Amino acid sequence: MRNTVGLWLIVVGTLLCVQAAFAGESGALVLFDQGHDQRFLIEEKEDLQLSKLADIFRTQGVNVVSTKQPLTDVALKSFSALVISGPFEALRPEEVEAVVHFVENGGRLAVMLHIGPPLEGLLSRLDVDHSNAVLHERNNVIDSDMNFRVTTLSDSPLLAGIKYFSLYGGWAIDPGKTGTSIAQTSTDAWADLDGNKLLSRGDVIGAFTVAVSGKLGSGSFAVFGDDAIFQNRYLDENNSRLAANLARWLAGR
Repeated sequence: MRNTVGLWLIVVGTLLCVQAAFAGESGALVLFDQGHDQRFLIEEKEDLQLSKLADIFRTQGVNVVSTKQPLTDVALKSFSALVISGPFEALRPEEVEAVVHFVENGGRLAVMLHIGPPLEGLLSRLDVDHSNAVLHERNNVIDSDMNFRVTTLSDSPLLAGIKYFSLYGGWAIDPGKTGTSIAQTSTDAWADLDGNKLLSRGDVIGAFTVAVSGKLGSGSFAVFGDDAIFQNRYLDENNSRLAANLARWLAGR
């Protein structure tokens, strides 16, 4: 027990020191969760990593910190915003509640799906849902029908100055009652419900939402149906503009 308590005090103390190091700097302080078996990290520079996203955040005056520690009320208290991108491990129920409290109390949250199940608990608390099948597109295709440009965009600040962004294997998002659709596929997109990778009778065709923003209490959240949007390889001009908009949005600007 003593060892466990000592380790927890070290963890909390380290986090407080990190927060204090940024306290004198201008700009928002954004926490990247990397404690749920994320494979794509802000410190790594390979093609599928997120180091360029972190760099874009910094150019927008946003300070970034990552953590592998559990998400708690105490751990989140000093941050302006939280990013949860591509977890492969589910948040524990108490972590979900801590994140919800964070948003309700004025924090901003960005969530990006790689696979849906690890985020189901959190999305449910946000009254947001995701498809059980990957989306395919028949318009604006890049190199395969799972990789395509998203051109039906709202006037959300997240999409300011962008005519389209590119998605690389994503899921449909249901905004529920708390969210608003801000980006959709064309009406010719389809969800591969039977998993045969072919458009067939059992599949669904239509316009699918791939990005959502919403309010919860005093805070705001955004959910993207794909995490590759912000990976190093895919940060082309438009996706980079989206990343810069996201940074400003997370900072409350």
